[in-house]
Amino acid sequence: MSRAQLALRVSDLEASIAFYSKLFGTEPAKRREGYANFALTEPPLKLVLIEGEPGEETRLDHLGVEVESTEQVNAATTRLEEAGLATVEENDTSCCYALQDKVWVHGPGKEPWEVYVVKADADTLGKSADPNTTGEGCRTSQATEETPAAAGCACGQ
Repeated sequence: MSRAQLALRVSDLEASIAFYSKLFGTEPAKRREGYANFALTEPPLKLVLIEGEPGEETRLDHLGVEVESTEQVNAATTRLEEAGLATVEENDTSCCYALQDKVWVHGPGKEPWEVYVVKADADTLGKSADPNTTGEGCRTSQATEETPAAAGCACGQ
């Protein structure tokens, strides 16, 4: 099963967890320091909450598609490259308490999209080796012209 991912950077993680628990009628599938996710089957969605700075408005962090296998990530990479999109691959990356393989692209508005598979749980938040990493949490800032598909951490698990 594939599902869409929406990652939000929120200023009040506990209030956001309480709200989304009520909205979706379920508790988070995973909670760690500064991080929570909801793995929903209906609608098929992975909602990721990443703690940001106090007082900031909630904002989009990144979008994604969670798939079931590395083979599906590789197939997406090939399809995206053949379509003329710049890609950045990350394999065996530890990010947001998960070991993942992924490929990144950016939409025309520089919105970051990833196609990823969660291979295993991890004990640490992890960081991306990408030059756009801000050092906060597990995600990156927007891509630069030099790295149009800049990667970051999916925070997918």
